[in-house]
Amino acid sequence: MDSFSALKFFGALFAIMNPISNLPIFLSTTEGASAAQRSAIALRVVIYCFVMGTAFAMMGHAALGFFGISIDDFRVAGGLVVLLIGLKMLNGNDSSAHHGTEEEKQNFPDADAVAFYPLTFPILVGPGTITTLILYRQQADSTQDLIAYALIFAAVLASIGVAFALSGRLAGYLSQTGRVVMTRLMGMILAAIAVEMITSGLSVLLPGLAGSAG
Repeated sequence: MDSFSALKFFGALFAIMNPISNLPIFLSTTEGASAAQRSAIALRVVIYCFVMGTAFAMMGHAALGFFGISIDDFRVAGGLVVLLIGLKMLNGNDSSAHHGTEEEKQNFPDADAVAFYPLTFPILVGPGTITTLILYRQQADSTQDLIAYALIFAAVLASIGVAFALSGRLAGYLSQTGRVVMTRLMGMILAAIAVEMITSGLSVLLPGLAGSAG
């Protein structure tokens, strides 16, 4: 098993759940809501993300075992999902797996009902987030690693809550150029981490490749 890297986990999780690039989506889905309503929605989003994320982190490995899927199988498949999301971000496009199809976007519910769908699922806790939570949880095998894992997850959720609660104010400071640069940068980081996920899984599933690379 690979050793747990707090820095890589933070980079991957923040890149996928990025409160900056998701801020315009929050503003559009809560259009017409007051500042107090947006703060309430932001709090609910954080709670829902915490519950869903914790559930996947704790039970993800057992679920994979139930279907006869090894963690390395999942690492390769999940790495491909994360890579596709990263490449989409590099090209300036939203991933339909996280942000929904155009048809789904047209049918998003009213502002007072968007906290779970689509903001929590699938925008914030989508395939990429779930993959990252499960894979890095399996690497966190010591008490120190588990504490770091929990603190990083809590820090990312806190940044989302603050950004969404203050979305009305932040919107005035967030330029289109700044959002594009942030999205491209996070896409590059995500793609690099995804490649490592894939190669790490393949080195176990296909040890001959690792031997030939060495």
